[in-house]
Amino acid sequence: MTAPHTPHTPYGPRDTELVVLDMAGTTVADGGLVERAFDMAARALGVEPGSPDHEEKLRYVRATMGESKISVFRHLFGDEASARRANTAFEEAYGELVDGGLITPLPGARETIETLRAAGLTTVLTTGFARVTQDAILRALGWQDLASLTLCPADAGRGRPYPDMVLTALLRTGATDSVQRIAVAGDTSYDMLSGRRAGAAVVAGVLTGAHDTAQLEAAGATHVLGSVAGLPALLGVV
Repeated sequence: MTAPHTPHTPYGPRDTELVVLDMAGTTVADGGLVERAFDMAARALGVEPGSPDHEEKLRYVRATMGESKISVFRHLFGDEASARRANTAFEEAYGELVDGGLITPLPGARETIETLRAAGLTTVLTTGFARVTQDAILRALGWQDLASLTLCPADAGRGRPYPDMVLTALLRTGATDSVQRIAVAGDTSYDMLSGRRAGAAVVAGVLTGAHDTAQLEAAGATHVLGSVAGLPALLGVV
């Protein structure tokens, strides 16, 4: 469906030249690993499981799916040293879960990326995780060479909801001469905000992850799809 606040632009979905895709919740199913890894990280910092403090922090983690994880931990633990300890513990825990085989591609995700690239569109995979975790996911799925480029927050300067990763994708690939020829797809409001702030003409929310249609549209989605498998048709490449 199309949101009522589609941006005014001379370009439409069929003019897309660069596609920036989120990973967990959009192209990758992690089966709740973020919450499990957070629980392990919180324990490492002395947060008692089942305590009101633990529940409050977990609610914030759920609400901020898609945001750069170090930013989340800065909010939760206050000082930089604690945030970095929590982030390191989280990344290690998530990596162990990934290495244990607890991650899979979402249906049609690989085929979608292959279809987009075959049609001549440059594709970039982005994440709110650190590079070490992103690489672990890519290895687990055999996706190291699937996309044209992969980016994490450290590669761009800031993670979502800032536009940095989308703009870095454009700068590094040189795929297009206009931000309005970019399509962004993700499952969270942070993905939508990032895409809109970057000036992308297509900012597509997908319903396979953290947020629902109302949340995605409130954050600026121009389209909402059942899954990323609907993206090629939206962009007119099938």
